[in-house]
Amino acid sequence: MGFLHKLGLGIGAGSGMSRELSRNIYSNSRARTPGVGVPAVGTTRPPEQLETTRVSNGLKEFLWNLDGLGRGSLLDLGPAWQTTLSFFIERGFRVSSEDILRAWKAFLTEEETRLREDSAARETLDMTPAERATRFLQENLQYSRVSFDAVLLWDLLDYLEPALVKQVVVNLTELLRPGGVVFAMFHSKKPEGFQRYRVLDSNTLQVVSSPVVCPAQRVYQNREIQDLFGRYRTVKSFVGRDQLRETLFIK
Repeated sequence: MGFLHKLGLGIGAGSGMSRELSRNIYSNSRARTPGVGVPAVGTTRPPEQLETTRVSNGLKEFLWNLDGLGRGSLLDLGPAWQTTLSFFIERGFRVSSEDILRAWKAFLTEEETRLREDSAARETLDMTPAERATRFLQENLQYSRVSFDAVLLWDLLDYLEPALVKQVVVNLTELLRPGGVVFAMFHSKKPEGFQRYRVLDSNTLQVVSSPVVCPAQRVYQNREIQDLFGRYRTVKSFVGRDQLRETLFIK
């Protein structure tokens, strides 16, 4: 049984996924007609089945910490939704978008294929979780140090292998400038479905029900979250009725 199956990420027939790394950079310096939204960039997505909204005190606090920053830079680690991009671009931010969860799934698929087809790789490739995470990050999250003022981490840490989670947090800490802010979400119990998030306004998130990219790997307790973000000087959490904890970390 391949390691994808052990993780609950088995590949079905005909699902051969090519490597996909979506990294899009947007800037409010692009000319556009006043009142016209920024055009969507990237692959066209099929219509989503269900969209709801939730009041987000964490987002409100996140924006309060960024108030007055001016032409800051933000890294969004989810899909490049036009609503989210437009929201921050109109506030003067330069936005980089990288769908880390989808890139992780593509990476796992490639490694499974390599192990199946290459006998030499089966003998030499280090498949420990830590080494697999290192290989993944050699090609992802490749930005200059201290180049971002803010990160939208969403709930993706719940869906990544714990070994990768630790390295992702370390990398993000190096990418953030002093005083930089991370907005993260954690499920208080294993989620029944899979959701994506986009910013609707300054204290409202749109919750988009989506096909599962990776199954949930772990439910993090408060102490574990504090340990992961031990290098951050401020932690604020907001617990919602929908089993989501919004957490703000300030470097």
